[in-house]
Amino acid sequence: MDEMADIKSEIKGVVKKGRVVYGSRSVVSGLLNDNPKLIIISSNCPSENREEIIYYSKLSNTPYESVDIDSIELGSICGKPFPVSVMGVIDAGESNILNEV
Repeated sequence: MDEMADIKSEIKGVVKKGRVVYGSRSVVSGLLNDNPKLIIISSNCPSENREEIIYYSKLSNTPYESVDIDSIELGSICGKPFPVSVMGVIDAGESNILNEV
């Protein structure tokens, strides 16, 4: 459980100090343009979106992580009033999220 708390705090840090994109369309668009450094996929992301994102992640050699956090909780961690099923880290800022995952 301590590892999950670390991931949550790193997500909060990257949202505050770094640059992220939310949503499957934005993430896929970023993967096609070689922007994100890491993709975070929620536990209840729709399977067709998950498969498409994993496919493009592998093509662009971008690491991805399926976390055991649902989209509502991920949205809450990100400080958003809506569910976030997928997020892409463009710039990690001062966060160590790239090393944590």
